[in-house]
Amino acid sequence: MRLTCMFSFILLFGAAGLVVFIHLQDPEEIVHQQTPGIKYNMGFQQPKKDCVFSNNQDRRLRKNTADGVATVKQSDSLHPSENVPAKLQSADRKQSSIMFAMKDQQKGEEINSIRLHKRRRRFIIKKSPILISMNSSILNLPTLKSEDRNNNKWKSLYQIQRERKRVMRETCSKYKSNNRRIITPYHVSRIFVEDKYRVLYCEVPKAGCSNWKRVLMVLNGLASSTKDIQHNTVHYGNYLKRLDGFDHKGIYHRLNTYTKMLFIREPFEKLVSAFRDKFEHPNNYYHPVFGKAIISRYRVNATKEALRTGSGVQFKEFIQYLLDVHRPVGMDIHWDHVNRLCSPCLIDYDFVGKFESMEEDANFFLHLIGAPQNLTFPKFKDRHSNEERTTTKITQQYFAQLSPSQRQRSYDFYYMDYLMFNYSKPFEDLY
Repeated sequence: MRLTCMFSFILLFGAAGLVVFIHLQDPEEIVHQQTPGIKYNMGFQQPKKDCVFSNNQDRRLRKNTADGVATVKQSDSLHPSENVPAKLQSADRKQSSIMFAMKDQQKGEEINSIRLHKRRRRFIIKKSPILISMNSSILNLPTLKSEDRNNNKWKSLYQIQRERKRVMRETCSKYKSNNRRIITPYHVSRIFVEDKYRVLYCEVPKAGCSNWKRVLMVLNGLASSTKDIQHNTVHYGNYLKRLDGFDHKGIYHRLNTYTKMLFIREPFEKLVSAFRDKFEHPNNYYHPVFGKAIISRYRVNATKEALRTGSGVQFKEFIQYLLDVHRPVGMDIHWDHVNRLCSPCLIDYDFVGKFESMEEDANFFLHLIGAPQNLTFPKFKDRHSNEERTTTKITQQYFAQLSPSQRQRSYDFYYMDYLMFNYSKPFEDLY
């Protein structure tokens, strides 16, 4: 008798759980599919359907996350249409799915049973990302003026952009297995928003990010000149909005209608630049947080002073930390992969610039968005201005301190960035 009662209770409990589970499903949270972002294409094309990833204030971004990624295929043309409002639209658009982890705001007083139901539902929504439309930059985007279309310089720069985007797409297609695009606020947390000229800029540290923030502040009317903006104002003033600060509708709207761009740099050169900046100069964050942990783990017979201050980290020790799967302290945005910082396989960037051709690429981008003619990308170096910029020669001198095995492992660490942005191998003995 007792066994029968117990069995009946289990059945009733299971049935009740099933009813609650079905009741908690909320199909209204699922939003329609979307089309991918604009491509470098100057002709009017009909879309086709198809199936288809600082500083102290940035510490919250220093956690590793797995990126969901996908492929976007497109074809390009060199001749813009006079009456098409969208800039450089692609011939091959794909519908993709993006998912945003959403937060429901707590509602007013209700009866206990409804309140309990809503608490459970909020929990489910936080755990289950929401499908929203893909980032399609198709509304009110600028294109070249009619008098510029026969300009060989602009045509050449368009061709360069097309090639960069082609390489990036093919790399995503080959090495990223996901055929669904999944995005969370983390993936857009490095993207800064400029609403007046409708620009989304993904910040890549040590690739001109300070000066790009200055440009965005001038575009937004926060300053009259880039020269008037100090370094601390750029990074600690909180004058620029981040994309993850908007609700899901605001994020969706901007990904679909704004011009999305990023600037990247040769990975080894970017790494050496970050090391020189953070460890070869006084720093009240990187020395005690990273320096002490690195010296403690990797330096034999470290002095008490070095262990106390964290100053004097050597490049070889820094590389040991970088390559250690059990790092004594986490990753940092200054030497993280661009692939993880900006998620170029998730977000279809409209413009990909390079630090090595910064002046030409930056001023071309400003021309495309219709920025004031007197606004050009600043050339000055605002930190350690008396020190020579990190060059290929300086980079090779630092990496000469490493063993061939360490150089190879460092290359492997940044392999996807080398591949995705079409950088050559920095040393001949690498494979």
